[in-house]
Amino acid sequence: MISFLRIIRFSFQDIIRNIWLSLITISILILALISVNVLLVLNLVSETTMGAIEDKIDINLYLTQDAKEDEILALKAKITNLPNVASVGYISRDEALVSFRSKYKDNVEILQALRELGKNPLSPSLTIKPEDASNYKGLIAHLTNLDEDIVEYKNFDDHEAVLNKIDAISKRVNKVGLYVSLVFIAISILMVFNSIRMAIYTHRYEIGIMRLVGASRWFIRAPYLVSAVTYSLIGVLIVIVAFFPFLTLLHPYLQAFFVGYEINIFTYFTENFAIFFGLQFIGAALISGLASLIAVAKYSRV
Repeated sequence: MISFLRIIRFSFQDIIRNIWLSLITISILILALISVNVLLVLNLVSETTMGAIEDKIDINLYLTQDAKEDEILALKAKITNLPNVASVGYISRDEALVSFRSKYKDNVEILQALRELGKNPLSPSLTIKPEDASNYKGLIAHLTNLDEDIVEYKNFDDHEAVLNKIDAISKRVNKVGLYVSLVFIAISILMVFNSIRMAIYTHRYEIGIMRLVGASRWFIRAPYLVSAVTYSLIGVLIVIVAFFPFLTLLHPYLQAFFVGYEINIFTYFTENFAIFFGLQFIGAALISGLASLIAVAKYSRV
């Protein structure tokens, strides 16, 4: 216990004596951790964006105006049993007319033209939502081969191109974020390495005396390892204190952008607090500790 307390004391003495170097090392660690957390935010936003677009994807089959109700319901049941079909909605002629009038309620010319027709010009339709957007082409193939007399027109918008483009952008953004994180992690390793090296050089005479009086290699190396873990702990705590207010400010903008969709980035990080920041601390401690051990092994041979 006495040796352990001495190791802790030597470690904090070293941090305070080299305060500016310690602050720089902690700052680099903070930048690395912030880049990791920004990457998590971007990943959540990209997943929500993909989910929002997939929710908007549907395929419309417009039916003939004289299609009978039982024929339409039979076709609906047939399509429901196709692979990758999540749901099939039926919009009757009357429902389509009500929706049309609501959509163009401010357009006097269109409403006047509709009144002059004197009848409902719209057709019934079936709205099909795929279960998995990645198998969108397969569902299109099944519907294309669908041979029904009451189907007048098939609307197959190219949603897959939009999904692929957003997926490509998300992957590119995540890749850039990963590269930035790796750069900061590499810089962090170098900073911790140089910080420990400078500390050992500063205390080289003390280390020599400790070796002469019989101190073990572990007793000499342990304070620098504790310093590295302390840098990591301070860095993670500062990131936590700074990052949650940032999430609070960001949340209203994300809610305004994803209207009608559940996205609570503050809750996302709160619910996964132990996993996210625990792993970040462990990762930072392992990286800093490894750099510390390398530096100590190289520069503590007295």
